Amino acid sequence: MTNRTGTPLVEMRDISISFGGIKAVDHVSIDLYPGEVVGLLGHNGAGKSTLIKILAGAYRADHGEILINGDPVEINNPRDARNLNIETIYQTLALADNLDAASNLFLGREIKKRGIVDDARMEAEARKIIGRLNPNFRKFNVPVSSLSGGQRQSVAIARAVYFNAKILIMDEPTAALGPHETQMVAELIQELKAQGLGIFLIEHDIHNVMKLCDRASVMKNGQLVGTVNVNDVTDDDILGMIIMGKPPAKAA
Repeated sequence: MTNRTGTPLVEMRDISISFGGIKAVDHVSIDLYPGEVVGLLGHNGAGKSTLIKILAGAYRADHGEILINGDPVEINNPRDARNLNIETIYQTLALADNLDAASNLFLGREIKKRGIVDDARMEAEARKIIGRLNPNFRKFNVPVSSLSGGQRQSVAIARAVYFNAKILIMDEPTAALGPHETQMVAELIQELKAQGLGIFLIEHDIHNVMKLCDRASVMKNGQLVGTVNVNDVTDDDILGMIIMGKPPAKAA
């Protein structure tokens, strides 16, 4: 279990946002510590994706504040988030299917030598960072469209880590993956934790949350039901939070 002492990597305090008069997120506060995975759960429309898109810079909150390493920050767009070492891996992964791993890793941020893209250097860097995360990765010179789901996740995660992500947002990274691929992603997440990254994991699978996360925050109707240490609760406790909208007596 992560030692939650000192200053959190992220604090989202009293965050609210409305669309057309409907409060998608209603006075929600969550935090995240280095080397910790916090799962975000709730039915579709619960507000979890909207909350995390505020941290990613896709939306601007109507109310509340965000602190990074204890300092208040303004996140008005995705560039602001990246400048704060926040990277987001959406379910679609945002990979260019016709390009290889290295070209995807540096897409839009290519390494150049005398004004010319340095393919050899980019491949060497890709082999280094992807090899650290997934030592079994071998397909560096094929379009990522030919990679498995777990291998594609390796490329997307490597891109975030290479550009110094300290805070990683992962949107259902194991959705539509088989057991072997799911295990591969689980191992990637454990490696990132060991490196001290903090991860917000948007998940619908309670079993994955219990296996991968240190804490779980459940949302319902735009509000935070509660946050629990996964070691202190059962699957049924979390399911009850999702359905009934009430925290168990042992909430963190």
